[in-house]
Amino acid sequence: MLEAAQLECQRGGRTLFRALSFAIQPGELLRIAGANGSGKTSLLRILCGLLAPTEGEVRWKGEPIRRLREEYSRELVHVGHAAGLKDELTAAENLAFTCALAGVAASATQVREALARLGIGEKKAVKQLSQGQRRRAALARLALSAQVPLWLLDEPFAALDAAAIGVVEKLIGEHAGRGGAVVFTTHQDPGLAGARVIEL
Repeated sequence: MLEAAQLECQRGGRTLFRALSFAIQPGELLRIAGANGSGKTSLLRILCGLLAPTEGEVRWKGEPIRRLREEYSRELVHVGHAAGLKDELTAAENLAFTCALAGVAASATQVREALARLGIGEKKAVKQLSQGQRRRAALARLALSAQVPLWLLDEPFAALDAAAIGVVEKLIGEHAGRGGAVVFTTHQDPGLAGARVIEL
């Protein structure tokens, strides 16, 4: 499904990782662990095509992602470390806008239910949300991405309380149970049984 072949990443004149290879199949969870500055976010950006590796390549279903571009982008969800929300919009408007950009059909009811699952009111302006609430609003997209085969999540548990962590863990587990693949970075050791770990 997703294959990283001999990846190397250099940033700021130093090598973050070298000769990194792995593959992830449908239904698998892969946790990228490591200290701050070890290259976790850079690796995730390489996997989703936002950053080119210094060496090596990423393949999706056997094809280099640089050749697939739009096709590959439609088959993944990337939730970065930053929330990526527009302050002037409500949580519902942000989620509907993000889904529309990704080509994911979502009704107003589905948007409302996705936000409710993460404990966020649909009408509250994002600028009024706490850091944890903003994170939950961004992660609500996962509740509407059941049909997207690959999730790439950068620190999905950051700034979340125990209840929200439980919800996100359940969403990730459900996705793997449907045959989806999830690659995520975290400092924590989440309650996700069966996740493989790569330490950078």
